[in-house]
Amino acid sequence: MKKEGNEETSMESVKKFLEKEGEMAITMDGLPERFFEPFIMKGIKVDLLEPGRIVCSFKVPPRLLNGGNFMHGGATATLVDLIGSAAILTVGTPSVGVSVEINVSYLDSAYPGEEVEVEAKALRVGKAVGVASVELRKKKTGKIIAQGRHTKYLALASKL
Repeated sequence: MKKEGNEETSMESVKKFLEKEGEMAITMDGLPERFFEPFIMKGIKVDLLEPGRIVCSFKVPPRLLNGGNFMHGGATATLVDLIGSAAILTVGTPSVGVSVEINVSYLDSAYPGEEVEVEAKALRVGKAVGVASVELRKKKTGKIIAQGRHTKYLALASKL
């Protein structure tokens, strides 16, 4: 099949975007190992901590913005992951476990400097599975930015 000029240019730009060639790659190669969680979580303030429930808040920093200048969906999903896991841990499970499923419904945007409240609740924490719901809201209005659910397999201790 013959490629048209426009299609080939488009394919090349997609490849370049995915491979992060050039200056961006050099910057990323200099990052320390395991930088991702602190990169997302820096600036989070815990407002309430009780068994099965956590409420946190933060101002959206420039580092978490996407090309549209609002909070990146990947940052939102990571917050669902990490704060949902923390809510499960507050119940006293002996294991951090591993993620089995994470889903996020994006309902609104959060903008630079906007204050966001994150509420995570442990819905169920059993011997093998933990489930948390996580909601991100605009702190000023209470409008929901995103709702997520995080399911974790809580690794069972070996009987050996």
